[in-house]
Amino acid sequence: MKSTRRVGPNLKVIAFLCCVLLTVGCATTRVGPTSILQASQEIPEDQLLDVGIVVFSTEPMTAEKARKEGTHAEIRKAEQSFLPYHLKATLQQSSQWGAVRVLPAETDSVDLLIKGVIIESSGETLEVRIEGRDASGRVWLEKTYEAQATPASYAALQRGEKDAFQDLYNRIANDIAEQRLKLSPQEAKTLRTVSQLRFANRFAPEAFEGYLKTGSGDALAVNRLPAEGDPMMARLLMIREREHLFVDALNQQYESFYARMWPSYESWRKSNLDEQLARQKIERDALIRQVGGALLLAGAIAMGAGRREIGPLEIGMAIIGGQVIVNGFNVSKQAEMHSESIRELSETFGSEMKPILVEFEGQTYELTGPAEEQFKRWRELLREIYRTETGFGG
Repeated sequence: MKSTRRVGPNLKVIAFLCCVLLTVGCATTRVGPTSILQASQEIPEDQLLDVGIVVFSTEPMTAEKARKEGTHAEIRKAEQSFLPYHLKATLQQSSQWGAVRVLPAETDSVDLLIKGVIIESSGETLEVRIEGRDASGRVWLEKTYEAQATPASYAALQRGEKDAFQDLYNRIANDIAEQRLKLSPQEAKTLRTVSQLRFANRFAPEAFEGYLKTGSGDALAVNRLPAEGDPMMARLLMIREREHLFVDALNQQYESFYARMWPSYESWRKSNLDEQLARQKIERDALIRQVGGALLLAGAIAMGAGRREIGPLEIGMAIIGGQVIVNGFNVSKQAEMHSESIRELSETFGSEMKPILVEFEGQTYELTGPAEEQFKRWRELLREIYRTETGFGG
């Protein structure tokens, strides 16, 4: 009688597949040397897409995470504006785009919206998650980028052009540009029209309902166009331009903030890298000394085992072993001092980040934190202007 062997799932295969799935789901692009992709020829104005880069968000900064990265919550807060502004400067270097602006909040008045999340940022590592989505809702980019810096990365830095992690910025810019190059001239023009109609629909949904439709892949597409010279559309485009002018005023302040932050920030990152490398070396040396000391003690104990009296050799080994362990812990204490030094440097740097004020048409707006609220109130004011001019509610 033949025995029946039950065939169950191959656990090794399942484990392998799980690892593959996790790897795919959490794929990170590790960036090496990358040159920026320049436009091969001048792009006609009616095909240039305007880009908005929202002030970056950040993953929660726990005390342990801050200690590990050698950073501080105040620095991370400053980086949320610094990083997107440097990305803006990088995109502008490529000559691939129309206006590129840093935004305090999301808006539908741009052709392409870019959002970022800071995952890790120190003098040694920069890791960010970037999403790019155009006015139709189509996703252009959804990737995590990571780059490592060395002491050589901090040579010949130039504000607005070369950062210690410039390869990472170049790679993001290139990935976005590659998506732009896939558009035909007509598709680029249509995307600009979709952006305008989205803005119009936000201000006057009762007047512009039905101008857009859902196309393939749930992306918005043009259903019909306003009549040429439509006065309501003309007013809305003027309102849109006012929003752009306000954001341009904000960007002058972001630029000032970026310029003031640059020398302190780059010095901090370089010092952070030096501190981290020194700390890693000290911790490696401490571990070697502690393990060596333990082995010496174990050897002394083993040599004295079974004997009532311990000879001078065993005593000497025990004393030396004990000294090595103490020295190892002392070196570990030095590593903690390095960590504290990084924290103090971070606090000093964070205290330099003053509130950013911008004056626009007689009003002063504060750009630290409340900037998003100020932007929100400004758009509400634009809606009031529109209602006053047209009599339509938004």
